[in-house]
Amino acid sequence: MDKPSHATPQPVLSVFDAITIMVGLVVGIGIFRTPSLVANNVTSEWMFLLVWVIGGAVTLVGALCYAELASAHPNAGGEYHFLSRAYGKRVAMMFGWARCTVIQSGAIAAVAFVFGDYANQLLTLGPHGPAIYAVLAVLLIGTINVIGTVQSTWLQISVTAIEIGAILAIIAFGFLGTPAVKAPAPSIAPETAALGIAMVFVLLTYGGWNETAYLGGELRDPQRNMVRVLMLGTGILVLLYLLVNFALLSVLGLDGLRASDAVAADMMRQVAGPSGSTIVTIAIVVAAVSTLNATALTGARVFYSMSHDLRVGGRWMGAWNGRGKTPANAQIVQCGWALVLIAFGAGHADGFAAMVNYTAPVFWGFMLLVALALFVLRWRFPGQARPYRVPLYPLTPILFAVFCSYMLYSGVMYAGRAGWIGLAVLAAGLPVLMLHKADHRAPST
Repeated sequence: MDKPSHATPQPVLSVFDAITIMVGLVVGIGIFRTPSLVANNVTSEWMFLLVWVIGGAVTLVGALCYAELASAHPNAGGEYHFLSRAYGKRVAMMFGWARCTVIQSGAIAAVAFVFGDYANQLLTLGPHGPAIYAVLAVLLIGTINVIGTVQSTWLQISVTAIEIGAILAIIAFGFLGTPAVKAPAPSIAPETAALGIAMVFVLLTYGGWNETAYLGGELRDPQRNMVRVLMLGTGILVLLYLLVNFALLSVLGLDGLRASDAVAADMMRQVAGPSGSTIVTIAIVVAAVSTLNATALTGARVFYSMSHDLRVGGRWMGAWNGRGKTPANAQIVQCGWALVLIAFGAGHADGFAAMVNYTAPVFWGFMLLVALALFVLRWRFPGQARPYRVPLYPLTPILFAVFCSYMLYSGVMYAGRAGWIGLAVLAAGLPVLMLHKADHRAPST
């Protein structure tokens, strides 16, 4: 029988597996919700498409920075490991706390709410149906990921294939469909358009690509393959999003997008009749499952990595299940806290929006620290082998840091009460530093 306490992460993931996880993380529920919000903050159709191109460029810049960090410092802890080497264990511990209690668990709860909203349309369970479905989804995905990484990867490949197929069908219907008679909607005057707000929604839709860094300890030949995963995955994402938005625009037009609360459903209803709405609902449910599974798979790796630096409870949470090749106990803790956040979100009119607002300021604050870590790590470890170096250094990481700073500002300004609660939960983690195990050894690679 395997001894979980002595097992370690094994390189079991191929480039194809990791790209599938990356695409599954990003191509989720966002693309079905944000195009109308973007359309309401731009002045023309070409600007609508341009902001999606810019969003892809920002994602590529971030991926280039992460490619250097992940290839030079491959580790199952991903950003936790980068922050630890750059700023020390205490900063990493605070990130681990934020990741466990705000960022990752909040993202899982947000996606679960979207799954619940749309699953309840297919088979209603009453007014509390969305929350019930959200709880069931988290329990199911958590169980699969406790069983093992291989099983969850198989699920990810299958579900992502269905998801991409559904999106390709939407693209095809959009290009082949007849443009609608445009619903009257007031145009946006140039002085009232908010391009910055449009970019907030675009970058939210592209969000999740950074989760791939957590696969560094389980990816085969990460020094070479992490770069391939990030570059190929980003290219696929940009192409898919441009095609989807062009298809939506070609059928509904900009004013139609502005007037719609469910752009994909309205587009499919126009080109395929009432059954189109049902098709889109099923596609969104599948997308939510895909994103939920991939987020749960990568998120528990931070719980696992952080546990090794705790004096209390670390041994149990840091156990690696050698048979299932998964941090099983860390998955259990992550699932439990996600259920707490679902209960919190259920008390709001829009559980998904509450979770997005809860996570945004904390997420972008630590993303900024990761961007700056690239400079710090080059300075602290000049002799570190770097199989991949970010091009146009230092311009590329400076641009990434600027974008992160803007998103942090936007999160603080627009997240409201839920955002401040997220910051309060972050501050509540300061006592966790007291549980930090002193370690005076030289930093490991």
